[in-house]
Amino acid sequence: MTTRALDPVQRRAIRRRQLNRAGVYALAILIALWILLPIWLIGTMAFSTRSDVYGFPKQMAPIPFTTDTMQFFINQPGILDGTRNSIVVAVLTLALSTLIAAPAGYAISRYVFVGRDAFRLSILAVRAFPIVILAVPLAVTFIEWGMFDKVYSVALMHTALTLPTTILVVSSVFASVPREFEEAAKVFGCNAYQAFMRVVLPLVLPGIAASAIFTFVMSWNEVFAATLLTIRNRTLPALILYQLNKSSLQFQYAGGFFMLVPSLIFIFFIRRYLFNMWGQITK
Repeated sequence: MTTRALDPVQRRAIRRRQLNRAGVYALAILIALWILLPIWLIGTMAFSTRSDVYGFPKQMAPIPFTTDTMQFFINQPGILDGTRNSIVVAVLTLALSTLIAAPAGYAISRYVFVGRDAFRLSILAVRAFPIVILAVPLAVTFIEWGMFDKVYSVALMHTALTLPTTILVVSSVFASVPREFEEAAKVFGCNAYQAFMRVVLPLVLPGIAASAIFTFVMSWNEVFAATLLTIRNRTLPALILYQLNKSSLQFQYAGGFFMLVPSLIFIFFIRRYLFNMWGQITK
């Protein structure tokens, strides 16, 4: 059926849907460009020559391609140590957040107890506090306990920052799995632990992967608490922030690209769990 065979009202409705769809696509393209263009510019400058880095207007491709800018950044004192500290902190934060959030999220989603809603709100309310309110007292406490300027201290702080959101995400994923699945597993001879491990856990792995991405990226990029809690054992963002006002453009562009790489690699390897989660939600 062609549009000519439709009455004017139907034609206007079809045209309105087409315009709405075009508007959604245009908005999605604009958002993608808004995010990707700075990343592309940083990557281009990170592999450009020194004259191109300081030149204007900026080129849109690293021609000629060179690794001198990245080598200049990597060879700066403390960069490799800061990278190692950031990776250790992010992995520790990821492990601690997941180990705590998984049972907490399961309990919130499966069990009804007095004050459950208030408990959810109190968890989320932690994110309302500025980082300085948590970091300054913790810095004083860590100094008194001999834990100041330690990598694991920063990981504990990052765990406190990421845990509220991680618990809520994981609990919502557990809530999406019907209780009947666990009951059916128990009917076929599984106990509560086996039903959880064999039925529930494989279904919620995509959601746990999504929360893991959030936890890893948040810990990798966090700078204020890491700056306040460390002096010699700084993470990479804290080290770059400390040197930012006295560094060259080469250092800034290469540092920005270098900080992007671990997050992109982590997301690349865990993306299939996200795709599975989106497919499960849309079914």
